[in-house]
Amino acid sequence: MRTVVHVAAKPSPTMLRRQLGAELRRIRDRAQRTVASVADQVGWSESKLSRIETANTGVRNADLDRLLTAYGVDDAERTRLRALAAQSRQRAWWEAYGDALPDAYETFIGFEAEATSIRTYEAQVVPGLLQTAEYASAVMHAFVPSDRSEVIEQRVAVRMARQAVLTRQPPPQLWAILDEDVLRRPVGGPDVLRRQLLRLIQASEQSMVTIQILPFSVGAHPGLAGSFMVLEFAGSGAGSGAGTSAGVSDQPLVYSEGLTGGVFRSKPDDLRSYLDSFEALRAAAMTPVESMEAIAAAARGES
Repeated sequence: MRTVVHVAAKPSPTMLRRQLGAELRRIRDRAQRTVASVADQVGWSESKLSRIETANTGVRNADLDRLLTAYGVDDAERTRLRALAAQSRQRAWWEAYGDALPDAYETFIGFEAEATSIRTYEAQVVPGLLQTAEYASAVMHAFVPSDRSEVIEQRVAVRMARQAVLTRQPPPQLWAILDEDVLRRPVGGPDVLRRQLLRLIQASEQSMVTIQILPFSVGAHPGLAGSFMVLEFAGSGAGSGAGTSAGVSDQPLVYSEGLTGGVFRSKPDDLRSYLDSFEALRAAAMTPVESMEAIAAAARGES
């Protein structure tokens, strides 16, 4: 039996920034103000205020005070929000690698660190949370072949550090659906792939990890549009999507990564589409037991 070391979790700066943005949105709604009217009053663009409310950017104390003055916030609430803003500006561990990471990826790591449920569909490679270091290195070299070796090493180090989320207490529920192609593509070469497949079998022994393989025989399926990840947080409720009583900062997020960066989606219709797609993929995939048998066969080199 493997020993699992649990790491105590504390709110990440990314999630605190999302909480602050949600609070500011709530206060603006309470004041019955539009983004356009507030932006005009404080002399900002509408996009700046929207980025603050959606946690895509932080907010300086001077800018926070201007907003709170525009909303007529009292001293007690102002003090609380200033404290929350200060916490949201604290450095997270991944910021030490900031020069090697795209901004959207840093934001994603913060959300992932707080997620209570992670559902991911991968069409091409093993999900980052389940990758071995040598497999991750091969992936990084393929994605960014022009990068200096030290940058790739830093990105691999970040990917390995991200995996600590699976040993936090309590850990998130990770449900990964992998296209069968992932088992066949020799990323890093046959030996690297074999060791990676054995790592998947090992990971599946953890109660909070479920892995399914989507076989070629399924034919056309919703995942043909590309890989994606659905992150849910405490308070959002499993599979709740939008339209619940959860706060804005608790609502699920969809993250998809492209060649030049990642994209977040949080609109109710988008969330529902991705959740429905994941359920369709889960129903079409092999069972977890069948999936482990398929992975073991691939690791032995069987077709």
